[in-house]
Amino acid sequence: MTEAVKGPASYFPSIEKKHGRPISEWKAIIRSSPLTRHMELVSRLKTEHGLGHGHANALVAHTLAEDAGK
Repeated sequence: MTEAVKGPASYFPSIEKKHGRPISEWKAIIRSSPLTRHMELVSRLKTEHGLGHGHANALVAHTLAEDAGK
C-alpha cells in the first residue's frame, strides 16, 4: 500500500491541475529568482503568476527545503 503524500508536496497535484504547469517548472522559476527569502518568493509567485497563498507557500517551502538538503 502506498503511503499518502504529506506536507507541501500534497498540494502538487492541485497546483499542476489548476495552473497547467509541472512542478519542475515552478521550482525552476523559484530557483531562477534573484529573491532568496521565503515570503518574498511567495509574494512573487502570487503577484506575477496568480497563485494563491497556499500553493505559492507550498512550492517555496518544498523547493527551499530541497535545496537546503543538497
